[in-house]
Amino acid sequence: MFDFDMLGLAPKLLTALKGAGLTQPTPIQNQAIPLALEGHDILGLAQTGTGKTLAFGLPLVDHLLAEPGKPLPKTAKALILAPTRELVNQIAESLRVLTAGTKLRVATVVGGQSIGKQIAMLFRGTDILVATPGRLIDLMDRGAVDLSTVRHLVLDEADQMLDLGFIHALRKIAPRLGSPRQTMLFSATMPKQMEELSQAYLTNPRRVQVAPPGKAADKITQSVHFLDKGAKPAKLREILSRDPGALTLVFARTKHGAEKLMKGLVADGFNAASIHGNKSQGQRDRAIKAFRAGEVTTLVATDVAARGIDIPGVAYVVNFDLPEVADNYVHRIGRTARAGREGEAIAFCAPEEAGLLRDIQKLMKIDVPVASGSMPHGEGTAAPGRNKGGPRRRGRGGPAGGGQAAQAPKPAKRRRPRRPRAA
Repeated sequence: MFDFDMLGLAPKLLTALKGAGLTQPTPIQNQAIPLALEGHDILGLAQTGTGKTLAFGLPLVDHLLAEPGKPLPKTAKALILAPTRELVNQIAESLRVLTAGTKLRVATVVGGQSIGKQIAMLFRGTDILVATPGRLIDLMDRGAVDLSTVRHLVLDEADQMLDLGFIHALRKIAPRLGSPRQTMLFSATMPKQMEELSQAYLTNPRRVQVAPPGKAADKITQSVHFLDKGAKPAKLREILSRDPGALTLVFARTKHGAEKLMKGLVADGFNAASIHGNKSQGQRDRAIKAFRAGEVTTLVATDVAARGIDIPGVAYVVNFDLPEVADNYVHRIGRTARAGREGEAIAFCAPEEAGLLRDIQKLMKIDVPVASGSMPHGEGTAAPGRNKGGPRRRGRGGPAGGGQAAQAPKPAKRRRPRRPRAA
């Protein structure tokens, strides 16, 4: 199948897609949509930036258009759970494009906003409720929402939800949902816990996988700089100065580190902003809006706050700190090269992060090419470039260290990484 017209979608949806300039489905959409339209539970695995939202959103809206009747007060017909406020808002924005011109309502509930206003909104009932688990449970405990009419459940970025400890929240929410129901679970990676989750909440699911779990998009050029921790700020400034107009997303490990890094960049004349768990929802929304519009060209973020950023114009992702959970590296670099574009992912690796790099390479089954610096013991040889073939993009992050392969030594014993708090 090569266009949406051949997937069996309702005419209103096809009109909405054409109005948005969308004519051809991505591979994950092409495989998942027909199965979801038939009512099957779906376990969808695809790289970030490949169109998972429409893969579940289109069949969901199609089903709801065919269901008669308005939602009763405090009820919802469909529930979508996502780990962060930003991702909830992103999903809702995409769904509202699909439901424009219909009577379907899309509502969101997230933390950091007035719960009184959310209670009033839910009292009217909604067709699709997009929520973070924590705030949804708060509303359930207050008797503000009745989930017994939910016949469609979607878990988006399910692996991240597990990493943030939302499994306990899911166990509280699931028994309140209606039955029978269709459940769709989408993710970019497939940890063991998620396999167990699919067995517990999905019934005879159809597995849709367009790339091996843990694999980055082919159009992302990756490289790593080996350097001491204290040299990272100077290297970041050097990289940013090479292409000052490009949108660059920089990942830091902690909230304090992200804020300190951002303030240092601003003091040095760079157009930067930050998003992390200590920022209010309004501050985070304004920062992302400015970044999307190009008013801010460098956005410093933590993993929790950055999940859900879908900005096609992001040219570069810089891992200022390597993530302590290898799966998060895949999600981080997936913020670039979205919707078929090219992008570049640059990582900094201090000696104490060698074990983290080793974990990342084991997950992705590649050696990240070296752009500069010397890896410990000088092992391996590989030229900088893409994961598989293709020329490097011109600009930042080019080779400067002889093209060694980043084969880090076995790490010293580390403390078990702390799980990040939910945004």
